[in-house]
Amino acid sequence: MHASRLLSILMLLQARGRLSAQTLARELEVSVRTIHRDIDELSAAGVPVWADRGRSGGFQLQEGWRTRLTGLTEPESRALFLSGLAGPAAELGLGEAVASARLKVLATLPPEWQADAQHLSARFHLDAVDWFRSAARTEHLGAVADAVWRERRLAIVYESWNGVREREVEPLGLVLKAGIWYMAARAGERAEPRTYRLSNIRALSASDQHFKPPRDFDLAAYWQASTRRFETGLYRDTAELRVSARGLRLLREFSSAVADAIDATVEKDKAGWSRVTVPIESIEHAADQLINLGADVEALAPPALRARLRLTAMRLTRLYAAVSRTRAKAT
Repeated sequence: MHASRLLSILMLLQARGRLSAQTLARELEVSVRTIHRDIDELSAAGVPVWADRGRSGGFQLQEGWRTRLTGLTEPESRALFLSGLAGPAAELGLGEAVASARLKVLATLPPEWQADAQHLSARFHLDAVDWFRSAARTEHLGAVADAVWRERRLAIVYESWNGVREREVEPLGLVLKAGIWYMAARAGERAEPRTYRLSNIRALSASDQHFKPPRDFDLAAYWQASTRRFETGLYRDTAELRVSARGLRLLREFSSAVADAIDATVEKDKAGWSRVTVPIESIEHAADQLINLGADVEALAPPALRARLRLTAMRLTRLYAAVSRTRAKAT
């Protein structure tokens, strides 16, 4: 642990430049006193670490000095090979680069680890696309990725739920979720970032105009907050249901929000059925989903949902009764 921490300090200073003792202590989850002792040990070992005193001071490596140590441990090398996103990298046009990088990393590993790393990459595969779905169109992915990297504005023709419109955006990042690529972008320097689905981009042209991304923009934090807002805003009402054991199992597969609501409200009656309160988008959408559960679910409230399901059931009964009469006459 001690040797690993010394190497981590070295890598942090090499990657980020000057860092204060407080920052290093926070990154490595140790005390400031421990950081000072570690810096002294690095200096004693011949590592050119300079210390700048004062409020804006910190530690930094001598300009131009770099270590050739990778510091990869066996678990870290396994994690690196397990995290190879070959499919998404190929979509981004980086398939050859990823393969080349993996070979270079493999060459730096001790001989006894190389076979282990190759074994892992041959035994584990990431498939980001959900069941019974195909990957969405990605013909604009390369252009968007290039614009994100080069910080260039994009002119896009985008199709959303309210029509097709032309927009000029500043692409801030790309996200791959369940096999679908999304772009985080803003319409201008003062605009809030929004999410665009790449498969909804009908046309695209890159501009020569550069933009400066906001300093405080964190793509992972933005995406987490954005998806939370989307899921919260999606469900506008609740429904009280009575479901069988089979229906409860199928109901959990609707969404994580529905599954969480089931865990919070489930109550069983004497017949073994459960009473739950779950979030719904609308009466129409809920009825379309619940009808798939057939006789394993009974809507108790709201009354409009119960009426909608009853009407659908009556229509189904009339439809199949008519088909049965037609076949009976034919025979």
